[in-house]
Amino acid sequence: MRFAASKVQGSVAGAAPRRVSRRRRVLAGLAWAALCFAGLGTGAVQAQTFASLPSLQVGAEPQGAARPIAAWVTFCQSYAAECAVDRSEPARISLTPATWATIVSVNRRVNKSVEPQTDMEHLHVADRWDLAEDGIGDCEDFQLLKRHLLAEAGLPRRAMRMTVVIDEKGEGHAVLTLITDRGDMVLDNKTNAIVPWHKTGYVFIKRESQDATAWVSLGGVTSPVTTANR
Repeated sequence: MRFAASKVQGSVAGAAPRRVSRRRRVLAGLAWAALCFAGLGTGAVQAQTFASLPSLQVGAEPQGAARPIAAWVTFCQSYAAECAVDRSEPARISLTPATWATIVSVNRRVNKSVEPQTDMEHLHVADRWDLAEDGIGDCEDFQLLKRHLLAEAGLPRRAMRMTVVIDEKGEGHAVLTLITDRGDMVLDNKTNAIVPWHKTGYVFIKRESQDATAWVSLGGVTSPVTTANR
């Protein structure tokens, strides 16, 4: 993923029929699995047990406005519903055993099902945000697809925010922050483990706002100009 360039023009509606068909198969299969797993409570599908979660953690604190990612702006033009903020939705996810099972299963399923490639390798463009329509994507595509499926399963989109961090290699990286009643939990394509934000080892730079179609700073000093994470 590279944050400095624009997304290739064209929405899903204008995609080639073969690509749309594959996208539908990928999304339908993942959605079916997520909904099936949602009823399994604290069963064997969970990599982490609900009981092991912290009772309460402090979330990352927004510190004012931040410049949106260029490719995110273009993504929102084609996928407006994925970027819309409904302030009537809860600002936090109430974690229950069933909700946690859904989150864990979707995270694992997407990480397993999407083939990791950078946008340059895949599409020969610097940066494009989408829902991994053809089953291939880089870091932000994994997280956008996870949010799409979790929202379909009933979780509030407003409490699931795309987030930019500096990773263990010193590179820009995109993760999905779930703002919950047990703190901010991070979904990542580099690992199936879902951990509190302050235990990731990442430097948190900025994320989508919960109040508008915009971004807020999380206090990181240097915002990445480009990234190339799968």
